[in-house]
Amino acid sequence: MKLHEYQSKRLFAAHGVPIPDGDVAATPAEARRIAEKLGGRVVVKSQVLVGGRGKAGGIKLAQTPDEAQKLAEEILGLEIKGLPVRKVLLDEAADIQQEIYLGIVIDRAARRPVMMASSEGGVEIEEVARTNPDAIKRIAIDPFLGLRGYQTIELFKGIGLADEHRRAFDRIARGLYETFVACDASLAEINPLIVTTEGDLLAVDGKMVLDDNGLFRHPDLAAKRDLDEETETEREAREAGLSYVQLDGEIGCMVNGAGLAMATMDITKHFGGAPANFLDIGGGAKSERVATALRLILADPNVKAVLFNVFGGITRCDEVAKGIITAFEEVKPDVPLIARLVGTNEEEGRAVLAESGYELITATTLADAAQKAVAAARGELEV
Repeated sequence: MKLHEYQSKRLFAAHGVPIPDGDVAATPAEARRIAEKLGGRVVVKSQVLVGGRGKAGGIKLAQTPDEAQKLAEEILGLEIKGLPVRKVLLDEAADIQQEIYLGIVIDRAARRPVMMASSEGGVEIEEVARTNPDAIKRIAIDPFLGLRGYQTIELFKGIGLADEHRRAFDRIARGLYETFVACDASLAEINPLIVTTEGDLLAVDGKMVLDDNGLFRHPDLAAKRDLDEETETEREAREAGLSYVQLDGEIGCMVNGAGLAMATMDITKHFGGAPANFLDIGGGAKSERVATALRLILADPNVKAVLFNVFGGITRCDEVAKGIITAFEEVKPDVPLIARLVGTNEEEGRAVLAESGYELITATTLADAAQKAVAAARGELEV
């Protein structure tokens, strides 16, 4: 789950990271009042969960409250990469002397958080990694020991900051790490962390991505979810307890287990197809959840075939088959359907499908199922 800039920075501030004075407005009139309170010279920033806001005209500098109102009206009327701008953040403008990048991500290979810093702030870190990888300094953090002082000094020296900023940098790095841990985040970054002309360090932009699996511990953070980021189908899937991501392919995939779902997508692509979604119905899925999942898949107009790939371990194949039939009765499918049921109660599951009266293409191996799904989506396979 992604957080908006203003939400991320407020969490940073709660852990001692200095941020500019500012507030959020949903109307031009509110923007004007905030600008007056801040002294007039403000940065008006669109709050949407995509990159490239500045290039899209979503970040502008206002010299007066009247100008802030005018710019807020323009920005609130924008749609950036398909997402409408519903709020703007007005921050007190700062005079920038230097821009730094500071962030934390989970390094799955190292099995621990890694803090990164770069003297090339204000630029997407992926671009820095591509063009000048030596500019990024990294340290791995032992989760049992936490971030240590010698590690912040290593980063500080690595990016060439002046000595007078050492204590401030240490406090900000520790505050960022504390926020990262406290919120069960998978990413937290400040880009840029600026050195002002007065010699202060200030986090003028922020980004956080939270681990969905940890949200049950943070109902206050879960309530901050921006529903505009999700499609209607993804929202319905989340509410039903399904892991679903809509893609732009033509083969709908319904699978139990995230790893198996990824393998199904990979092999579908390998045989020349394109998956229309990632969908994991989970272990122990009952017929009601399966029916919901199939309705979501068939609601996508791009889907030209549906591939069911179920390995019955905890999930019973006959339960999945009943769910498929329930969905057929509610949503009359008009695309080819390929089913591979293997594992617990697979014979019973196949019998349920065979006796249903609906025409399905069956397969015994994943490779066979994927090839049949690709052929069916192209109209090259008859039921």
